[in-house]
Amino acid sequence: MASIKNLLIDAANLLAGSSDSAHLDAEILLCLALNRQRSYLRAWPDNEPNITQENLFKDYLKERAHGKPIAYITGYKEFWSRDFKVTSDVLIPRPDTELIIELCLDLLPIHSTAKILDLGTGSGIIGITLAAERQHCQIIASDFSLAAISIAKFNAQTHHINNISFYQSDWLTKIPKDQFDVIVSNPPYIAKDDVHLTQGDLRYEPISALSANESGLSDIKTIINHARNYLTPNGHLLIEHGYNQKYAVQNLFKDFKYQHIHTLIDLSGQPRVTRGQWQPH
Repeated sequence: MASIKNLLIDAANLLAGSSDSAHLDAEILLCLALNRQRSYLRAWPDNEPNITQENLFKDYLKERAHGKPIAYITGYKEFWSRDFKVTSDVLIPRPDTELIIELCLDLLPIHSTAKILDLGTGSGIIGITLAAERQHCQIIASDFSLAAISIAKFNAQTHHINNISFYQSDWLTKIPKDQFDVIVSNPPYIAKDDVHLTQGDLRYEPISALSANESGLSDIKTIINHARNYLTPNGHLLIEHGYNQKYAVQNLFKDFKYQHIHTLIDLSGQPRVTRGQWQPH
């Protein structure tokens, strides 16, 4: 039997070649095996887990060493200070997507009664977060994947969110004909031949939620085109996209006659979200 301290040392060494955060990964996985918080590891470094816990920890380490993302092993990922259930049916929430939340909240006063549409909701992080932060708004969240919708509904129930409804839809094809004040989306935007799809966590994530035709722009183009029919006059469309797609996405907004087009920078200093306003002529 090994102590917590020694288990973590050995685990960090094992993961050093496959993870940039080997020690943190080891701590998260040991907490999962022990069903304890990370503070427990620091408080009791000389405690020895039982053989069942140690074997479970080793199983988790094998998965991580082979490249499986931490979020898919633990089944959860934090976003905007809330834990969201994730599986391999949905993308893993990323900090960069919090930018789109910040931008939406800036557009919506605290007591806003706006109608919001979240296209391609995945695990529901955008729609559910907006619903939680703006409780007087009404949110519709959609996804083509029934598995994703199921996970998003679970997350909404977990966080006791009642002002959101879910639809299975291929973008806007099955969305109730309504007028939305804000439409938001984090669609697939990686080019089909992008080498990053064969690296890191992306190898395990659903390809349909990651990549798109036309150098990653086909779904973005579809959304920008059809969203016009669902936006209120002066309504806003916000789309997350790749760091190298700023000008291509801005041009699509211009092609479809949006106004006040602007691209915002993420935490890494990269162009990440472009927004435009629909003003019918």
